[in-house]
Amino acid sequence: MEEVIAILCAIIGLPWLIMHYVTKWKQSPKITNEDERLLDEMYNLARRLEARVETVERIVAADSPDFHSRLTSGDDYHRELGFGDARPSLEKRTDYRPAGRN
Repeated sequence: MEEVIAILCAIIGLPWLIMHYVTKWKQSPKITNEDERLLDEMYNLARRLEARVETVERIVAADSPDFHSRLTSGDDYHRELGFGDARPSLEKRTDYRPAGRN
């Protein structure tokens, strides 16, 4: 009798479990066209802001000769922000998945 119950669980229970999670996966939120437009807008804004910061850095470097050496030698400011040894770059992402989702 136990063998019959095990076989029924395998035949009925396993497909039901798989179909349940497939349905949940398909119902999960997807990125909309509005979300993509907003991400592109934020990307363009970030690029413009990066260009402005670079311009300000060039102006300050022209006024203060030791500014550039402080910026590139230690990079303490960027390390404090958690960017490691190098300044972050704004490369355009093509995968707009939120962190933690596949």
